[in-house]
This record gives sequence, structure tokens and C-alpha cells, in this order.
Amino acid sequence: MDNTAQPSPVSKSIGYWLLTGAALVIAMVILGGYTRLSHSGLSMVTWKPVTGVIPPMNETQWQTEFQEYQTSPEYKLRNYDFTLAEFKEIYWPEFYHRLLGRVMGLAFIIPFIYFLIRKKFNNKKIIRQLIVIFLLGLLQGFAGWYMVASGLVDKPAVSHYRLAIHLCLALLLFSVLFIYAIRILKPELDKAVSIQKSLHQFLKITLVLLVLQIIYGAFVAGLKAGLFYPTFPKMGTEWIPQSVSGAFSTQGFSALTESPFVVQFIHRWLAILVTAFSVIIFIKSRGQNSLVKKTGSVIFYFTILQVVLGVITLLNLVPVSLGVIHQLMAVFLLSSLLFAVFSIRKLG
Repeated sequence: MDNTAQPSPVSKSIGYWLLTGAALVIAMVILGGYTRLSHSGLSMVTWKPVTGVIPPMNETQWQTEFQEYQTSPEYKLRNYDFTLAEFKEIYWPEFYHRLLGRVMGLAFIIPFIYFLIRKKFNNKKIIRQLIVIFLLGLLQGFAGWYMVASGLVDKPAVSHYRLAIHLCLALLLFSVLFIYAIRILKPELDKAVSIQKSLHQFLKITLVLLVLQIIYGAFVAGLKAGLFYPTFPKMGTEWIPQSVSGAFSTQGFSALTESPFVVQFIHRWLAILVTAFSVIIFIKSRGQNSLVKKTGSVIFYFTILQVVLGVITLLNLVPVSLGVIHQLMAVFLLSSLLFAVFSIRKLG
């Protein structure tokens, strides 16, 4: 008889809590995308963790906030003719973005205290996972201010490297919450599903490529590279324009991450590569069980939809609405791949 102690099952209510946290992260990413695309991200030049939860309530407070903004490079170099009314238009998206960050913190702390009092944490593994989530949340909050601070020094633009870090940490936090939640709510997935080893390898490679594609998407956003060459499939009239090869001549290997032309070029071809792998996954999943087959189909259709959205967004010079939808679709595609790699992971 095997007397090895098995870990106690985790309450499903904790799984729903974590899934709610994942949904809040998605909302945070979407609101952050809107804030960036509407040029609102540098409207609040100070970070007030406690008192910042209350917006200006009267004309005097609004004038004080506006005067603080007038000290920023964005006002001095770009929005020097802004009125108070125009300032309010860019203030509110950033305010709500930061407010949602605080809501996320409360959505973690309050249920955590409740579950702790009710002694729901009877599994040491979940305690370690919650510590990881808490630390990632703190790191993400710091990364957000670290990013904004880069646009308050000498030029009205945040570092595209810091933007990529901020986005990647948000998606890492989402990924951890999503994976932990799925494993709590659907523990049977980790036991019963068997897939081909080659299919699982393709899923992992595609996930890595997608992460790289998302990083380059952040670079495209930070460098405003989407405003160049609004044509597809060629960049202008060429497959490899002179601006791409010329960037390597003048910038060397740094062009890979600092030239808007090269960054857009890489972002385009990574999309094609992800699409090619999604086709392989779609084909290989046909011979598997129903769940794997459905997952392969979802990955394929999400990929096609994401590519189409990306092309339409590019052709229309990155309007706010399409840019936000394109970013949301990236999260959906990431979710489907995470589900496949980390939940359907038993190899045949």
C-alpha cells in the first residue's frame, strides 16, 4: 500500500479568484494600450500611491495638476498650446489606468485575507504560487512607473525597452494567474490528456515565437514603427527596403531593436512564422482527441484573425480602436497557447 501523503486539493473558489485576477490583468493591458495610443501616458508626472487614488476635485486642484504637467518635456516640446480642457482629456485615461492597478492590488489582498482566515490555504504549493503572484504584481507596478519616468527626463517618449518590459511583465503575471487557475479548476487535464511529442514541441516553439513577436510589438509601439510603410505584404514597393539594409550599415546590430524600419520588418516576418507554425499545429492536432483538436483549431483561427487585424491596423496607420483590438487578440492567442503547453502537456 502506498502511504505517501498526497497534497490536499485546492478549493475551486481560489481558482475562480485567480481567474478573476487574470481577467483584471487583461483589462489593465487593454486600458494601457488605449492610454499609450491616445498619447495619455505622460499626463501624470508624479506617482502618489495613496493620495493619487482621488482625482482633482475642484478648479484649484486641476490647475495644480496642470502646472505639474507643464514642467514635463511633453508639454514643453509637444503640447505647449494645450488648454486645461485638453489636458483633462489625456489625464483621465492615465488616471483610470493607475486606478485599475490599485483595484487589482485590492482584488488580491482582500480575498487573500478572507481565504487565510477561512483556512483555505491547506496546500503549501498554493502558498508558494501566491507569493510569486504577489511579487510579480509589485514588480509590474514598479515597471510601470519606471517606464513613465523615462518619458519625463528630456524627450516626450518612453523608452521602448521599458515599454516592452512593462508589457511582458503584465503578460507574465497574466500567464501565471491563468495557468494556476486552470490547473485548480480543471485538474483532470493534467492527468488524462495525451498528445504526440512532436505536436507538443511545435506548441512550445510557437509559444516562444509568439512571446518574441509580442516583444517586437512593444518595440513597434514604442518606436512608432507602425507609421512607416503602411503597405502589405511588401514594405512600400520592396520586400526588403533600402531603409532596412541601410539601418544595419549605420547602426550595426543595434538596428535589430532600435531602427523602426528593422523592427517593423522583423515584426511582420515573425507574424508569418507564427502563422506557419499554427498551420502545422492545426494539421497535427487533427489526429488527436477532441480537446486537443479543438485547441489546435482555436490557436489556428486566433492566429489568422490576429494577422488580419495586424495588417488592417497597419494599412490604417494604427488607429486607437484597431490598435487596442490587435493587442487584445494577442492576449487571446497567448491564452490558447498557454492552455495547450501547460495544461495539455502529457506526452504519448
